[in-house]
Amino acid sequence: MPVCAYAGLIFYLSSQPHPEDELPSFVLSFSDKVLHVVEYAALGGLCYRALRWGTNESSGNLALPLAVLFASLYGISDEIHQSLVPFRDSSWLDWVADTIGAAVGAAGMSRLDSLWPVTSASTVRGKH
Repeated sequence: MPVCAYAGLIFYLSSQPHPEDELPSFVLSFSDKVLHVVEYAALGGLCYRALRWGTNESSGNLALPLAVLFASLYGISDEIHQSLVPFRDSSWLDWVADTIGAAVGAAGMSRLDSLWPVTSASTVRGKH
């Protein structure tokens, strides 16, 4: 659910012809590419979490590359979507920043995950 909610927020902001009107003013002091990295780092981290603990063990073992792949593919779809919104444009460099952010976020979440080893996934899900 968190992945879908966050993806929905990205979609909403991408639908705005002037997204700067929807964001706090301090955000506008950062480079567009930095904002893409931060935005997709959160998505990559959420995807990792969902894949690692919300699926079976074999999928969980592939959580890191799958999280980056899914977030990157969403970045492509977001760039296509933006190309259809008036006053917005699409850039492959934005997609590269999205993918870098997804990798940073998923790897960061994976690192946090490794700091708290769990004996089994069923313990995390509350099933003893």
